[in-house]
Amino acid sequence: MSLREQITGEMKSAMKAGEKARLSTLRLVSAAIKDRDIAARAEDRCTGCEETEIMAILQKLVKQREESAVTYEKAGRLDLAEAERAEADVVREFLPKPMDAAEIAKAAETVVSELDASGLKDMGRVMGELKTRYAGRMDFGQAGAKVKHLLAGAA
Repeated sequence: MSLREQITGEMKSAMKAGEKARLSTLRLVSAAIKDRDIAARAEDRCTGCEETEIMAILQKLVKQREESAVTYEKAGRLDLAEAERAEADVVREFLPKPMDAAEIAKAAETVVSELDASGLKDMGRVMGELKTRYAGRMDFGQAGAKVKHLLAGAA
């Protein structure tokens, strides 16, 4: 079942159960995906956006919610911060389990050795491969630091 179908199914369930906050968040997600579909059609991709793009949208929505929650906390609006975190939790349900630091390090080492990367000049190639393989699961900030460390040691 695709992410798009999962989100639609969960929207229907939330409607039937009368979960207003959850339904609102799922509608927001659906609208963001539809916006991306329209942009994709403008680029002559008639099928709309792909799964990887949907994952990127979901990650962006989670990040926005977390940043908003921090801003609300600083302003003393804990009720709004809690609502933002609840929305982020609903969106997170559709993302795969994130990798921990050990898994990121192992994946980085594997890709560096597979691509026979030997210096910082190969950083882009390695990061591109990591993004292809682990889209939606990996914190690429952590991965970039690990890859840089590995490649700097190799040079």
